[in-house]
Amino acid sequence: MNKFEGEELIKFTQRFSTDKACLEYLADIKWKDGFECKKCGHKRYSLRKKQERCCTLCKHIESPTSGTLFHKVKFGIQKAFMIVFEMTATTKGLSSSQVSKRYGVTRKTAWLFMHKVRKGMESSQTLPIEGFVQVDEFVVGGKENNKQGRSYNCKKKKVVCAVELTENEKVKRVYALRIDDFSSQSLKQIFEKHISKKAKVKTDDWKGYRPLLKEYNIVQIPSNKGENFKQLHIIVHQIKSWLRTNFSWVHPGHIDKYLSEYSFRINRSIFKETIFHKLIERMVSNAHIGYKQIIIST
Repeated sequence: MNKFEGEELIKFTQRFSTDKACLEYLADIKWKDGFECKKCGHKRYSLRKKQERCCTLCKHIESPTSGTLFHKVKFGIQKAFMIVFEMTATTKGLSSSQVSKRYGVTRKTAWLFMHKVRKGMESSQTLPIEGFVQVDEFVVGGKENNKQGRSYNCKKKKVVCAVELTENEKVKRVYALRIDDFSSQSLKQIFEKHISKKAKVKTDDWKGYRPLLKEYNIVQIPSNKGENFKQLHIIVHQIKSWLRTNFSWVHPGHIDKYLSEYSFRINRSIFKETIFHKLIERMVSNAHIGYKQIIIST
């Protein structure tokens, strides 16, 4: 297939000017290895309208969107493609209110589909960091009054962040996830999901990391008001600013979805030419999720 590459809006709208063009693109991705009927396993089909495949044996009909994160999109697949494109091309992100106004859909519809896109943005956790990495924690929503440092009683959302650096100390990859507290057990989650035991890890001297020294190659140094973790603190500042300027409020149960969106764009900043195509592939390979499943995930 002819993969779409680039970030040019005019080029994008010309390529995906109709629902048919979008469905053809989805079909090429979904059946890139050939068609196989989900009901009987037969491999021959007849092509119907909207790029549907009809099994020539059992007559089961399957659309390019069925069973994917595009399943039952009610506002048109072309609009869905445009929302995906904007969520990958923009560096500042979009709110569901903006998408609602821009594409003429309800805010709830925009919110639901954008969370489906964020599902496709989740890390596969198959390529853990093996190089240089800095880890730190922060809270989303600001500091508590009359409090300094970490607070277990803080009602703000707590997040732990890992930043992979190149040998020249340039940001290479970013991962962040919500934690319940700053204990060793909570902090360990980001190590288990995203950091290899081969990685060279640097943290501040918070005691919560000490139990992890036995399993991971961790060096603890004083933060020195962030001077020893400049790149990491820049990323933390960017995450906070992005959340604050785009979303009036983020539900604690959904914050990991927003962090996945931020990380997805950052981690593919040098592959911007193919970021849209990669996300479409992920959305096709991910199983359909509905409104109730997204709510339950909170």
